[in-house]
Amino acid sequence: MNQIIVSSEEHINVKNVKSEPLPLPLDRSAAMRMYIKQFYIYVVLALVVLVFSVAKLDQVAMFERGHFLSPDSIINLLRSAVPIITVSGAFTLLMISGYIDLSVGSAMSLSAVVFALMILNGFSFLPALVVTLIVGIVMGALNGFLVMKLRITPVIATLVTLSLFKGIALLIVPDGLSAIKGSAERPMPAWINDYARKDVLFGLPLAFYVAVFVIVVLVIVQRKTILGKYAAAIGGNPTAAALSGINAVMIVWLLYIIVGFFAALAGIARASYMSLGDPLSGDGMETACIIAVLLGGTAFSGGEGSVAKTIIGAIIIICVTVGMLTIIPAYWQTLAMGSVLLVAVALNHLLVREKGSR
Repeated sequence: MNQIIVSSEEHINVKNVKSEPLPLPLDRSAAMRMYIKQFYIYVVLALVVLVFSVAKLDQVAMFERGHFLSPDSIINLLRSAVPIITVSGAFTLLMISGYIDLSVGSAMSLSAVVFALMILNGFSFLPALVVTLIVGIVMGALNGFLVMKLRITPVIATLVTLSLFKGIALLIVPDGLSAIKGSAERPMPAWINDYARKDVLFGLPLAFYVAVFVIVVLVIVQRKTILGKYAAAIGGNPTAAALSGINAVMIVWLLYIIVGFFAALAGIARASYMSLGDPLSGDGMETACIIAVLLGGTAFSGGEGSVAKTIIGAIIIICVTVGMLTIIPAYWQTLAMGSVLLVAVALNHLLVREKGSR
């Protein structure tokens, strides 16, 4: 009898044991998408370099003069990358916040014209630099005012200022000239190109090292400061950011000012590199920045992104631009850049979209 009772109790105990829920299987597609999102930008860069490295091996030996990876080519590539590297980091922070600035190219052009005009009229480098940077701050503040105070859609507001800044740059250039440049009567000082051309270290000018410093600062700003965290919060969920006490107007306005400041710095580098102030020298910079930002994985709608990966995207653009010069005619480059933009948008949509949209 006792054996039966024990057996019955054991049976009851077994029945009353609560079964633990089994762990859900890993979403392999999500894990794969995350892995690709983390590393694909480096793979794209490696593929671009590989393609242009082998493109003319039948004509030029590897690393020899004229080859894509020759020391001279790399130095020229890094010099040409200075303007987009200088601008695209700040552009990334703005897009992380969910806003955009389509006037950066015209702001850069106007800054180049102002800087060259001051140098041509006898100003030394430092005063011309300071005044041009102040012009950049004013342009950024105007964009911030239109978007954050007047509540104009960012695309519309910055398209308006794109035309405004370009118009001012064209008006500054004297009639009959295409740019602010020296003449026989009033030559441009030779030292104007020291900033963007004169060898400082490893064959690279001061402008390149300033751009590298800008990158380091902006990476720290994004990852370690309140400004970077607030930008992501505003872009991710504006309502939640407002309820948590974040002053979105002040933060985004400040980001527009920062973009204007670095657009002016990029314009100074371009004017120094070209030894003149071209009112069209920044044309296409907004497209290049958008491509770099999207290639770097920044969500077009805001909320997430990486300054560091945007710089990799910027280097990819410069590699494609410089590499294409040796392979295809110049008039094909607009089509090629449009194709790169299309690929960047598609990749961004596939890798950054929300889980609910899948």
